[in-house]
Amino acid sequence: MKIAIVVGTRPEIIKMAPVVRACIARGVPYVLLHTGQHYSFELDGVFFRELELPEPHHNLEVGSGSQAYQIGSIVSGMEPLLRQERPDVLLVEGDANSVLAAALCAQKSGVAVGHVEAGLRSYDRTMPEEINRILTDHLSEYLFAPTPTARDILLGEGVGASRIFVTGNTVVDELERQRPRAERPELFLRFAVEPGRYAVATVHRAENTDDEVRLRGIFDGLAGSAEALGIPVLAALHPRTTARLASLGIRVDGKVRALPPLGYLDFLGLHARAALTLTDSGGLQEEACPRPRASSSARSPCPRARVTGAIRSATGRAACASSTC
Repeated sequence: MKIAIVVGTRPEIIKMAPVVRACIARGVPYVLLHTGQHYSFELDGVFFRELELPEPHHNLEVGSGSQAYQIGSIVSGMEPLLRQERPDVLLVEGDANSVLAAALCAQKSGVAVGHVEAGLRSYDRTMPEEINRILTDHLSEYLFAPTPTARDILLGEGVGASRIFVTGNTVVDELERQRPRAERPELFLRFAVEPGRYAVATVHRAENTDDEVRLRGIFDGLAGSAEALGIPVLAALHPRTTARLASLGIRVDGKVRALPPLGYLDFLGLHARAALTLTDSGGLQEEACPRPRASSSARSPCPRARVTGAIRSATGRAACASSTC
């Protein structure tokens, strides 16, 4: 059996890394296909280097653009690659445009689809990711659910039980593998913080960055948290967020420190010893689960609230911006 593994964004690279290594270790024929949805070194190339992954066999280099442009470009670009490589199964992970486009192309090309992280729902169809994950689940022959709750959601939508496999979350596998490399004393010296005496933050979702009132409120909240807790907030910002802040004249200073995108190991090391994580990233909510740290979400509603329920049950320290979580 030959497997095509598709990645296109930072979270997909991280979460598919254990799958790529498993194929290599077991001698399973595979081809690594990169859509190029994330295309800068800081958001993409650095992760292949730091995670010690092989370079993709093919890269479509679709880059940025509208959802329709990205999905159309990936479908048309991937179709000849599937004819050339002739995989038996195509694996996708998550809910980005790359995921839906690759799944759609594979299904139309007669290639079975496997969806890693199947069964997550926000129940908000105004979110593009919600549409992507629903359609991908129902295009897939194999659905790898991270939790029993995700399995129940799929069963409730009519997916056959024989197609669903509860596997846990590969992000935890990668976190445990890389944590010893990431937690380095020099990291705290470089960022001038004490372990356990700072917070980390990320803001990148369009629902937050495109809404001026919401964006201002989030950064006011970050500043207020820093002041109330008496600790600095290290905000690792997506280039789009940085540009948006500049265009709106929103200053980030004082106890909130704006940082450029960080490599996986640097951010993982900071995240591991932070007192608090403030984020609109579903992936970071998941990474917080194995740690006795508080995590707050700036998403409404939170599609991973069910996945990250372990935070509440194990630590009682999770918080979410939405009352629906």
